Amino acid sequence: MSTLPGFTLVVLLLTAGSAAADGLVLKKDVELKGSAVAGKEGPLFLTADRIETTAPGIIEANGKVEGRQAGQNFFANWVRYNTTLNLVEARGEVRLEQPALLVSGDSLKLDLDDYSGELTQPVYHLLAQKGRGDADHIDFVDKEHFKLQDATYTTCPVDNDDWYLEVNDLDIDKSRDVGTARNASLHFLGVPILYTPWMDFPLSNARKTGVLAPTFGTTQRSGFDLLVPYYLNLAPNYDATLSPRLMSKRGVQLGGEFRYLLDNVHGVNSAAYLPNDAVAGRSRWSVALNNVYRLSATTEAGMLFNRVSDNDYFRDLSNLLSVTSITNLDREAWITTRHANWYAELRAQSFQTLQDSTSPTPILEPYARLPQARLGISKAFENGLVFNLSSEATRFAHPTLVEGSRVLAYPTLRLPLTNSFGFLTPQIGWHSTYYALDNTTAAQHISRSLPIFSLDSGVTFERPFRFAGRNYEQTLEPRAYYVYAPYRDQSTIPVFDTALLDFSYAQMFTENQFIGGDRVNDANQLTVAVTSRFTEAASGLERLQVTLGQRYYFSTQQVTLPGIEPRSSNATDLLAAVSGQITRNWRIDTAWQFDTQNGTTIRQNLGASYRPGPGRVVNLGYRFIDQTTEQVDLSAQWPIAKRWYGMFRYNYSFQDKKLVEGLAGLEYNAGCWTLRGVLQRLATKENQSTDALFFQLELNGMGRIGSNPLDVLKHSVPGYRPSNEIIQTP
Repeated sequence: MSTLPGFTLVVLLLTAGSAAADGLVLKKDVELKGSAVAGKEGPLFLTADRIETTAPGIIEANGKVEGRQAGQNFFANWVRYNTTLNLVEARGEVRLEQPALLVSGDSLKLDLDDYSGELTQPVYHLLAQKGRGDADHIDFVDKEHFKLQDATYTTCPVDNDDWYLEVNDLDIDKSRDVGTARNASLHFLGVPILYTPWMDFPLSNARKTGVLAPTFGTTQRSGFDLLVPYYLNLAPNYDATLSPRLMSKRGVQLGGEFRYLLDNVHGVNSAAYLPNDAVAGRSRWSVALNNVYRLSATTEAGMLFNRVSDNDYFRDLSNLLSVTSITNLDREAWITTRHANWYAELRAQSFQTLQDSTSPTPILEPYARLPQARLGISKAFENGLVFNLSSEATRFAHPTLVEGSRVLAYPTLRLPLTNSFGFLTPQIGWHSTYYALDNTTAAQHISRSLPIFSLDSGVTFERPFRFAGRNYEQTLEPRAYYVYAPYRDQSTIPVFDTALLDFSYAQMFTENQFIGGDRVNDANQLTVAVTSRFTEAASGLERLQVTLGQRYYFSTQQVTLPGIEPRSSNATDLLAAVSGQITRNWRIDTAWQFDTQNGTTIRQNLGASYRPGPGRVVNLGYRFIDQTTEQVDLSAQWPIAKRWYGMFRYNYSFQDKKLVEGLAGLEYNAGCWTLRGVLQRLATKENQSTDALFFQLELNGMGRIGSNPLDVLKHSVPGYRPSNEIIQTP
């Protein structure tokens, strides 16, 4: 949305100063005390070399005229006040000083009855916005309506006109809080780069209907890309944006978004349509609906609906890795109620699964839940016992796999015993599940019940120590977690929504190694771990955390997922993690999974970041997963010269022998404007990538022009800061 804040505040503040002269009282007050607290209805204190009455009802002041009222200052060489006509005239180095505005001009005429008049050759400075400009003159039509002719506005410092907005006619309508500009052009480095015969804008921070700043760029798959949004301020609590988008290789896409926020309802809904894509040879579209309805203080309902026309929609039309990698689009409707000791939920959910046309292995579509009902209860008793119940009933549907219904209930009792140095928490529960299956030769009705017992315990030891002249505190926190669950044959139970949890430190302290309700592991196991923290005594900042953990099995595994062999060892891999803000500038985050039987590394994540100050960040990362993944990920933002910043990311997969994402960019900050250029290469399919080029000009206090690389930079370079948000620019 285009705005001209400079012209707006000029007129508003001039009006405030002029209005205060109504009922003018002239006094000679050398010290000018008390005027700032008198209020806008207070008297005007006037000093000058000479003050006289030249005719009945005519008061003139000459030479170094200073007028002060309610903290507003006025200066001129000559002032005449006609008390009969209630008219003020001023000439010669006219200057007004307001808390947010400094403005000077040649001559001022103002009728204090209807606020009509003019100020010629005004030059103004907006202190809050750091904006300035000039005009030929300002016409005061009435108290709420003003006009400026041949006006300019910029946020660049004095004697620097790198960019400025030039407007032939500017109307300010305070009653509607709207400004209208005619024949407006934007000049950058002496060259007009943007022209519009007409535009309007709000006079405050309120949203205003109008054309927003266009964005443009180029991508390998779509060619020249131009987006010109049009904003519709329909009401204070709902609005819409129309987004026509021109892609030189594909055609014109029409998009729109509608947002609303009512007392009990809010939502964001968007859609886009590309007729006859010249590259794909078909029309393409997307829909995204998200609405939430508050039915009472404890009950909400909502719906999500996401769908696109084809598998490659995001890969072809987006440049964000988080978007191009989307596989399942969620569609669901739900109602939930939450109370102090219980909650209930009813949900219907299905998915659109996007396939990778370059991959020989199809992606399996998840089961739809049509519907799912859940009930949870939690109650704490006075003796310390805590009762919990998790239960659900779900109907699973799938176009190609076995369908059926599942009812699950898992009540538990636990007794947390804690003190200042440790804890002991025994828990016992009974896991019950019932299945009714369709379209299968196996048993139509299956039930499964088993008890589960767990005991969690931990102790914390502390000791102070001193290192490098500072006081620290070290903790040693051993923890032991035992789980017992007897074996139940589950080979005839289908897999509706269950998968094996990734092995991690958090997973070692869970009862079930599976997520979902279709498998409950048999367990007779003990997890042992120890954590040590090094904390600054004065600040409480955790400088280092070291963790080691391993799980031991006292029986062989019998419950598995189809196609997965049971474990053959009596212990898990050893997990180790080291993290912390080791210095003021360096932070590390590392994790290591080591197979103690074979002496090999199974998984390894190494991460470090160096951030000595805003705009200075280096991220180093390495990721290894046995047989599947080996990647290096480097990114940075760094000043490379005065006012110049460089940004890059290099994410390379050794396993696939290809670049996952590459990015190189430059940013120049001139103080009142910033120019960014970014080149990105992004893998969108297994054997396919796309290139994108972004250029953006940001004018402080005015807006941004060009393609928007900020989302790409913030996602690709963790810690990135736009240079104009940095307090000190090198």
